[in-house]
Amino acid sequence: MQIGMIGLGKMGANMARRLMNDGHEVVGFDLDEDALQEIQTEGADAAPSLEALANQLEPPRVCWMMVPAGDAVDATIEDLLPHLEEHDLLVDGGNSNYKDTLRRAERVQEHGLYFVDVGTSGGVWGRTEGYSLMVGGPDEAVDSLRPALETLAPGSDEGWGHVGPVGSGHFVKMVHNGIEYGVMQAYAEGFDIMHAKEEFDLDLKQVAETWRFGSVVRSWLLDLTARALENDPELSDISPWVDDSGEGRWTVKEAIDLDVPAPVITDALLSRLDSRVEDSYTHKLLAAMRNQFGGHDVKNSDE
Repeated sequence: MQIGMIGLGKMGANMARRLMNDGHEVVGFDLDEDALQEIQTEGADAAPSLEALANQLEPPRVCWMMVPAGDAVDATIEDLLPHLEEHDLLVDGGNSNYKDTLRRAERVQEHGLYFVDVGTSGGVWGRTEGYSLMVGGPDEAVDSLRPALETLAPGSDEGWGHVGPVGSGHFVKMVHNGIEYGVMQAYAEGFDIMHAKEEFDLDLKQVAETWRFGSVVRSWLLDLTARALENDPELSDISPWVDDSGEGRWTVKEAIDLDVPAPVITDALLSRLDSRVEDSYTHKLLAAMRNQFGGHDVKNSDE
């Protein structure tokens, strides 16, 4: 399958590599020339512009965007539309707000094109472990994407799902990230309690390793917590500043709009905001977990 990958940051580039490793042909585009040259040396075709990318793809084209949510997605779509034809397929695999996705789908469909939203989870580990893909869009468009989805997922029949119509993929990913906030918060608070119990002098790395096997709280996030604690048990090199990508905020707002109580997710979001004005082990561990699973930057303690 031939795929145009637009946006070759950490996740976009790794997705392109996973596709190529399975025999798919990738045409890449990125505003960063270094990123474009790097993926080209690994076997992808490089396009110097979106117009060139469209010209290098055989109709019906598949253009997969992995660009930052917001204005960049709108700009990419507007730049692409003049060079696409009826029945071409445009995919947004970034963390867009589902309401923006619904608006963009209408715009794309006016041109006779398909629009599919793919909520993507997996972070920096997706290249080797596979990505969890939450797919929204019309049946015929998703069916045509199946070869790529099966390659990117952990298995051909696991880790990905056509969850509903356009917008539903990003909606489900939004809620996924809200849940992630709550789970991370619970781990971080629990380890902070143990960290504060100085009389027992607990080895928190050992505790994490013990919980990883057999425990009802075992998870991939716990695996990554253990990894972070092995590198720096006291988290002395990490500032307790915990960023948020926006999806936790959207989840809380959606819960309010739907009259659904979501106190755990809401409190986890507020804790991240609180992290920016206080120093705590909880927030250091949250920052360390984000770095482990997503490669998100952490602030050094001297910053």
